[in-house]
Amino acid sequence: QAQLVESGGGLVQPGGSLRLSCLASGINWKLDMLGWYRQAPGEQRESVAIITPVGSTNYATSVSGRFRISRDIAKSTVYLQMNNLKPEDTAVYYCHIVRSATWGQGTQVTVSS
Repeated sequence: QAQLVESGGGLVQPGGSLRLSCLASGINWKLDMLGWYRQAPGEQRESVAIITPVGSTNYATSVSGRFRISRDIAKSTVYLQMNNLKPEDTAVYYCHIVRSATWGQGTQVTVSS
């Protein structure tokens, strides 16, 4: 059974950076596409970035050029590097395995001065 544990969230000033980590267990790196999603208060959960089994990536328009998804298979970890953060990036960020519909518990990111 797949499990995901996110970490790295916190409070950061506008323009700052954070790196989120998602430790994945029970995952098949050759088959599973992973993604980072976020949900702001009162809003629907939205896709932020995905990485495919072959390492291709895709980003939401709102974060393209500022965020980067990557993975370290040896460490069973997927990362989300977030730069030039804006207040509208404030949300709970979740890691997700598409094939098994597995979600992590989420990590809060707050961008505020």
